[in-house]
Amino acid sequence: MISISALPKKTIAVIVGTQPEAIKLAPVIRCLQASESLQPFTISTSQPAEMTAQIFDNFGITPDLDLHIRRPRQRLWDLTATLCTTLGQVFSGNHFDAVIVQGDTTSAFVCGLCAFYQKIPVVHVEAGLRSHDRYAPFPEELNRVMLSRLANWHFTPTDFSASLLRAENIPGDSIFVSGNTVVDALHWMIGHSLAPGVPAMPSVAPQKMILVTCVRRENIGAPMRSLALAIRHLADKHPDIRFLFPMHPNPSVRENVRPILDGQPSITLCDPLNHEEFLSVLQQAYIVLSDSGGDQEEASALGKPVLVLRRETERSEDLTTGTLRLVGTAVQDIIRETENLLANPVAYAAMTNGSKAYGDGHAAETIIRILEDKLGATARSSPVVPETAELSIMY
Repeated sequence: MISISALPKKTIAVIVGTQPEAIKLAPVIRCLQASESLQPFTISTSQPAEMTAQIFDNFGITPDLDLHIRRPRQRLWDLTATLCTTLGQVFSGNHFDAVIVQGDTTSAFVCGLCAFYQKIPVVHVEAGLRSHDRYAPFPEELNRVMLSRLANWHFTPTDFSASLLRAENIPGDSIFVSGNTVVDALHWMIGHSLAPGVPAMPSVAPQKMILVTCVRRENIGAPMRSLALAIRHLADKHPDIRFLFPMHPNPSVRENVRPILDGQPSITLCDPLNHEEFLSVLQQAYIVLSDSGGDQEEASALGKPVLVLRRETERSEDLTTGTLRLVGTAVQDIIRETENLLANPVAYAAMTNGSKAYGDGHAAETIIRILEDKLGATARSSPVVPETAELSIMY
């Protein structure tokens, strides 16, 4: 067994799988590092490694353990099996005082399940989001529903998401409205130096820019090709508009987008931007087309109109405030709604007020303060990592 030095603090395992998880958990990890009674043990599953590593670098965080579970074209059942075996090894025989997971990824759900098997309390950050369609987003909707049954404490971004948990008979004394840590992360990054520009973008005279992100599994295939066709039509009709489309590294995304959009002079297809670059571009964007939940939240907080490439959203608060509009992926719907914002200043202005739905940027502090109270200050025996696991420990 490989022992991790005991400290007079309780140890909280923080599981980080994807880039959005890294963004939203970085403020939580930093607050744990500053706690007088709790300490983080950060576990990265590296999905994908380069994108999560960049976020850790931005926030000055070094993972304690990297599981290296990412594989090319990995199927959901393969990912689930690998995570379950590997996290089971990590949690078996360890004495973590709690495990923190975020959101709705497969890594978050499997981690919650493995922690439950070891009777380790589960803390769910960004709990209570619901689309009420088990296949959209897929598999995230069922992941978060099942996590709500596994978690001991639920930290919701809004009063509305808390009410959804209570409607599902989740005990009220386990639900806490904290705000969304994405706002904490946004304040942190904007407070530091942002990249002045993005090397992938052409050097041209200032123009309106439309930022496009499309990553959801259910949009791969015909919906993504439909989006690409709409962008090509808009680019042909509005040559004065620039389009920037940072493409997810998933080969299936690129295979659907590149054949339609490659070679278009006003469309820039590029590799994923690091978070610093992305926020810099987001601040410059005139309109955002996206199916990403995190991108919706950040754009709304910055007062950028978001046309959501889905027919439902678990972030209905911003539909109420008017910063989001559901448009789906049909070609004519995307074209109609985008041209309306380009041509109608009143409609555009109505979507630029910015959202305050997710709190004031102190969500992580709220979460850690409550956990300090719930867990007390007496440390248990130090965690260990089994020698049999093929893992790398970072000191």
